[in-house]
Amino acid sequence: MKKTLTFLTALLFSLNLLAQKEVRIKDNFDFDWKFRLNDSPDFAQKQYDDAGWLDVQLPHDWNIKQDFDPKGDGSAAYLPGGIGWYRKTFSLPAAYEGKRVSILLGGISFQSDVYINGKHLGFRPYGFCSIEYDLTPYLNFGGENVIAVRTNTFGERPRWYAGGGIYRHVWLQVTNPVHISTYGTYITTPSVDASKAEIKITTTLANKTDKEQNLTVLQRVMDASGKQVAQSENGKITIAADDMKDLVQNFTLNNPELWSIETPTMYSMETAVKQGNKIIDVYKTPFGVRTFKFDRDKGFFLNGKHVKLKGMCLHEDAGVLGVAIPDRANERKLEILKEYGCNAIRCAHNPFSSDFLDMCDRMGFIVIDEAFDKWKSGYYEKYFDEWWQKDMSDMILRDRNHPCIALWSIGNELQEAWNNNNEGVERAAMLQDFVHKLEPTRPVTLAVQNGHNEKFAGVTDVIGYNYLEARMLSDKKKFPERICLISEELPYYRGEEGNIRSYTPLNAWQIIEENDFVAGGFIWSGVDYLGEAGYPGKGWPNGLFDICMFEKPRAAYHRAKWNAEPTVRIAVADQSLDIDHGRDLWQWPKLAAHWNFPQRYQGLIVEVRTTTNCESVELYFDDKLMGKEKTVDFTNNTIIWYLPYRPGKLVAKGYNGDREVATCQLVTSKQTKRAELKADRTSLKADGQDLSFITVNLQDEDGNPVQTDDKKLTVTVEGEGKFMGIDNGDLRREKSFAGNELKTSWGKALIIVQSSRKAGKMHVKVQMEGIEEPYIVEIQTRDYKRT
Repeated sequence: MKKTLTFLTALLFSLNLLAQKEVRIKDNFDFDWKFRLNDSPDFAQKQYDDAGWLDVQLPHDWNIKQDFDPKGDGSAAYLPGGIGWYRKTFSLPAAYEGKRVSILLGGISFQSDVYINGKHLGFRPYGFCSIEYDLTPYLNFGGENVIAVRTNTFGERPRWYAGGGIYRHVWLQVTNPVHISTYGTYITTPSVDASKAEIKITTTLANKTDKEQNLTVLQRVMDASGKQVAQSENGKITIAADDMKDLVQNFTLNNPELWSIETPTMYSMETAVKQGNKIIDVYKTPFGVRTFKFDRDKGFFLNGKHVKLKGMCLHEDAGVLGVAIPDRANERKLEILKEYGCNAIRCAHNPFSSDFLDMCDRMGFIVIDEAFDKWKSGYYEKYFDEWWQKDMSDMILRDRNHPCIALWSIGNELQEAWNNNNEGVERAAMLQDFVHKLEPTRPVTLAVQNGHNEKFAGVTDVIGYNYLEARMLSDKKKFPERICLISEELPYYRGEEGNIRSYTPLNAWQIIEENDFVAGGFIWSGVDYLGEAGYPGKGWPNGLFDICMFEKPRAAYHRAKWNAEPTVRIAVADQSLDIDHGRDLWQWPKLAAHWNFPQRYQGLIVEVRTTTNCESVELYFDDKLMGKEKTVDFTNNTIIWYLPYRPGKLVAKGYNGDREVATCQLVTSKQTKRAELKADRTSLKADGQDLSFITVNLQDEDGNPVQTDDKKLTVTVEGEGKFMGIDNGDLRREKSFAGNELKTSWGKALIIVQSSRKAGKMHVKVQMEGIEEPYIVEIQTRDYKRT
């Protein structure tokens, strides 16, 4: 009988939802904006004529296409500061009158002011927070409205490129006056085992009427297929006029599928609010069921299983796209990192977009969600006292239901870490206490730098060491209760205790791997990024992947260490190679994964490296066996060989026991004869946002890759799409990131195109220097309805 009643309740609930599906509207608000790089108070006024302004869509970064200024700021990629305005004219149905209308802005860089119909809604100095403004009192229902946004990047900026503009998605949200507040559901699982998960959900309800409201709240859990798998009892709540109130409900999910790195199973919580028999709001919250802990002796555990965090620190840019990153660009980046063996991301040094975290949920990454870089120093110093609580609480309320997030980070390499008084300790404790009260289910961390006060390092639940592997080992002996991870891991050279710049050529990952108490490490940086540059560079060049997400030869070590799949890679060490070496501590020996060197190298003994996770490697030069070496006899999983250079073929064969399990070869190529163009996708959603990434690889007449005979490419796009940019991974571009012409680098380039909002065909034409006929890539855009 109970099962029958549950089924009937679920059926009636579903029918009610179908009948009242418009109780909450969240519309994408990215299109039909106007932009101007200038400043005037008149731009905020509704009647201002913006007909001559540039048509843009969001996300948008106005800074990225400007010309470089060699005398400018390397932290901003030598791109100038400025003030830019956005305006959008829109209409709302008269039927919306009486409802609540708000705008959700995913991120505005940097100091932003927002206006509706000339009314100033607010100022936010921090460019990495999500912002909501209530538009309701100032709207013209049934007529035109104008929203205006001022963005200002003048003044001190972050230490890395943060762009300029409305660089994340924007939504228009419409609800009834009585509704669940934005980010107003908080789901935890106090108890989880194989048979059941106890679910606790706190719902924050807002009553924007002048009368007391008696409400009923019902929760139901849907699995990935859309099937209902759990449901709460009805929750009753009374809310006073113009007030907010929380309702806590507890119920059980039987036989839960656990979220993990390998199988990131997601559920959806549907929260329905009823006023009498009428459903007045429905709010959907994705969530996952998992357990995790950080152990002082054994590191990190997920669902009871020991996991070493194989992490990368990332900044939130995408090369030629700047910080205005369509979803597909982040998705592609994470797909590549997942295949590489990465299982964890540190968001450096700010909250990333909610879309990025959604992808980490779906794809199975552990995430450190970081609130700030600095506190009372740098660009945030003058805003800290007034804004830190608002900025941090906005991050936590928005992100607290993501199963991917395992740590809240409250700061990075803080000036307060060097203080010998208690000021820094007290400030760190203040921030940690704030987080614990707001969201107690996850531990708090911060990242300390060289020379930090040991008392400061002991404040947070988990301590992150930046490049201090040796000091961590020493601290652990003094403070065995501390929980440790390497928040920024040196990619090649290791520092010694008291001498971070000892340049010891032993990879720091070995310390992380060999010590169980270390939860994991996060390489600085996993991917090249814009900013923190020295001219002519425009960014940080020391990542394992370049800004096109092309894997570098140096990435062979962590690929070998992070994967069980047998691998062997060949590279040649040559310090004369034309590679931007970047800053000293983060350098690698310069490596090339080709066998094409100048005539003057003929007969010169060169260093050949085979990096592998196999037990042994055989190396062949023009089919002649040069030897077989055991990996264990060399450091860094890299066997070193010395050979006299001459054109030909190198082949490395990896063995486990007597069985060949991996192979790699380098062949001397001839001059460039043609290009191979590969689109990662040839069918796109006609949503005006979807992307295709077209990789260009130069080849000789035999089909061998060519890395030493680069060619200029010119790109044009026709049909249902547009050109977004061309990149080659080299951060030493001369004029700007704009333009449709660029020379390949190391025989490669990346072309990015975006769909229109109309189904049809897009033709991408690529003209290569020295080739008469252009290459054509056809891409289909298909009908798409956003859900």
